[in-house]
Amino acid sequence: MSIQSLNGQGKRRLLAAILILIVIPLTILAGVFYFDDRKYYFISMLIIVYTMLPFAMVFEQRGPRARELILIAVLAALAVAGRSAFYMLPQFKPVVAIVIIAGVCLGAEAGFLVGALAGFVSNFFFGQGPWTPWQMFCFGIIGFIAGLLFQKGKLSKTRLSLCLFGGLATFFIYGGIINLGSLFMFTAEFSWGALLATYISGFWFDMIHALSTVIFLFLIARPMIEKIERVKIKYGLIEPGDEK
Repeated sequence: MSIQSLNGQGKRRLLAAILILIVIPLTILAGVFYFDDRKYYFISMLIIVYTMLPFAMVFEQRGPRARELILIAVLAALAVAGRSAFYMLPQFKPVVAIVIIAGVCLGAEAGFLVGALAGFVSNFFFGQGPWTPWQMFCFGIIGFIAGLLFQKGKLSKTRLSLCLFGGLATFFIYGGIINLGSLFMFTAEFSWGALLATYISGFWFDMIHALSTVIFLFLIARPMIEKIERVKIKYGLIEPGDEK
């Protein structure tokens, strides 16, 4: 890869980090404290727009091809379908597993985009509400981190590595953030005691969610990654030297 492409990638990652780690959380909190959780559709759409900015920078040297966007859309649709298919089993969902696979195979920005879209679209079936932006962020941030860790060589495509990361990320990142969001949804007054009570009450839900992520990654990670890699190579969706 050229120095120019590396610089471009660095700028994209910096913008993505600022938007995802600073701008989006501040936007969600603005929705909680300034709009009383009543503008969740507006906040959700802002998150999608923020997410599209660094993803669009991937194509700053050329226009995006339909096949690349279709691959993103298919993965988001699979996550939505998977969440809907297991609606009768609370917290037992494959969404995080699919988002992690997207981040590993398509990059950190695509991982966040798939997660955010999956959270937003699936809630048209499960019900939109002030929880939607929190779920979008939780799903997306795990996909973003998975993509970054894979690029840095800290996460591999093996079942053990993916399952370990998936279980820990679902329990600590998704559970940790969504429980904080639940507290803000129920009361505007923050207290450490109330936060601790929220984490305790959500412990088994988070544990089931983490276990489901491990199970789905164990079952679907290898075949999905192999298929995505074949599609990327067949249609030229990767640049030389990008393979891991």
